[in-house]
Amino acid sequence: MKLKAVYNAVIVKPVELDEEHYGNIIVPDLGSEKNKMGEIVSVGPGNNMPGVGFVETLFKVRDQVVLPTMGFTKFEFKGDEYFIGPENQILALIEQED
Repeated sequence: MKLKAVYNAVIVKPVELDEEHYGNIIVPDLGSEKNKMGEIVSVGPGNNMPGVGFVETLFKVRDQVVLPTMGFTKFEFKGDEYFIGPENQILALIEQED
């Protein structure tokens, strides 16, 4: 059994940000209201829009993205945490530099 996105939804696995170090002291990032970063693990095919027709999703599996602080649903599946939400709420695509 695996998760599969439908319509224009995306499923994103969060990427943990590194903790900050001050000398030998580690300062964990607890309870901050920062945007989440993650990797897309599934995308829906798209959806029909009135007057336009079928619109395919723009993102693809393995894209690195920035999510809003609110709006995506947090979901736990087989011990892993995921965020599920509509494609049009993704804030940014993180492009890898060559």
